[in-house]
Amino acid sequence: MTTIRRRDCKGARTHCPRMHAGDGARRARGLRTERSSALAQNGSVLVIMLWISFALVAITICFADAMSSELRASANRAAGLAADQAIEGAARYVGAILSTFATNGVAPDLTMYQAEAIPVGDAHFWIIGRDPSGTVSSEPYFSLIDEGAKINLNHANTNELEALPNITPEFAQAILDWRNPSGSLGSAINYAALSYAAKNASFETVDELRLVYGATVDLLAGADINRNGILDANENDINHNGVIAPGLFEYLTAFSREPNLRSDGTALVNVNTRAQLSPVLQTAFGSTRAEQILSRVTRRSGRPSIVFNNLLQFYLQSGMTSAEFSKIFNALTASSASTINGRVNVNTAGAVVLSCLPGMDTGTAQQLVTYRQQNPDKLTSIAWVADALGSSSAAVESLAQGDYITTRSYQFTADIAALGPYGRGYRRTRFIFDLNSGNARIVYRQDLSRLGWALGNAVRSTWLEKEKR
Repeated sequence: MTTIRRRDCKGARTHCPRMHAGDGARRARGLRTERSSALAQNGSVLVIMLWISFALVAITICFADAMSSELRASANRAAGLAADQAIEGAARYVGAILSTFATNGVAPDLTMYQAEAIPVGDAHFWIIGRDPSGTVSSEPYFSLIDEGAKINLNHANTNELEALPNITPEFAQAILDWRNPSGSLGSAINYAALSYAAKNASFETVDELRLVYGATVDLLAGADINRNGILDANENDINHNGVIAPGLFEYLTAFSREPNLRSDGTALVNVNTRAQLSPVLQTAFGSTRAEQILSRVTRRSGRPSIVFNNLLQFYLQSGMTSAEFSKIFNALTASSASTINGRVNVNTAGAVVLSCLPGMDTGTAQQLVTYRQQNPDKLTSIAWVADALGSSSAAVESLAQGDYITTRSYQFTADIAALGPYGRGYRRTRFIFDLNSGNARIVYRQDLSRLGWALGNAVRSTWLEKEKR
């Protein structure tokens, strides 16, 4: 088609009206396309910017979270270090307490020292103990633990071991085999087949029981997995009575021994020697009463009518009252050994341990515990055992056949748990102190932090509340 052109009123050349309208439509469509393209481009840029913003925000959040975690971790590390230092301070504190108050084998009373939430800087420590009254509680008891109140692994006989809760005759025999210097006592234990050998020497710690053939966690620790003396929420109530059922660790020790000396280091008077015994009796009771006592325990020649193996045997033969005997008890001995091992402290031992002694059972053991609670002022010598059970009772006669009991202790456990600032950084270490040399000396140290929380719900709640503040 031939393009028809014309000039407008100003002489300008334009397209015809029909062709001009079509050209405008195309132009409008072009403009819309350009506008849409620009909008699309702008939208893509916006989306990209939003993703970049989201990425930056996510990175910022991750970085802040990492910094927060690092801050908490740093605070926990600092709290742990504070708790570690608190434990070291606690060990020095316990050493000072024992050196001051545990003289001449006397177990320090809880009124003489503190055992709960003791501050060391911003940290605090607790000494996890056992309630001597045997009271059932859902919260830990805080005190020192007397190692003399336990059965000594290195000196207990088969009958004493077999009287312990849940132990089998086979495991009792295995204990004797392990410590026997000359090897197996005839049992069927073949340690060579287990790729290790029996020690054939004394136990150094109760944890060494883990190596004895037949040892299991249930037998050694019982339900008390964290070894704090109470039934925690995560522990199995084996007897379904709300009372913890501990294992052998609770009742055994490898440390109980006492020096055969006075507290000042001078020699004790041997009751088997009249020349030594007579001056002590005369000083305490006068010549007449001293002669009466001597006539019962020695011949005129100075030789004893019997050789006394222990002070309970001497007391029963002497005819003295328990009040008289308590006046001279701390000056006497029936042994010439420098140290005496394996005696049980009847002033502090629980009913389970007492029931394991020769001639004792659960009934007589409970009699002793009850008497002890009702007569705390009469526990000045082993004579109170005869008062509680009767001098002619079968149990007392059995105890008098060997050197089994004492009222003195020279080894104590301090089971110390500590928290750093704001209740963080939980740590726990078990120390055993020995006072045989006169000063408190650490002879064993064991980290028990791995066993988990052992301070009970009350302490947890208290310190969680403090952390919230």
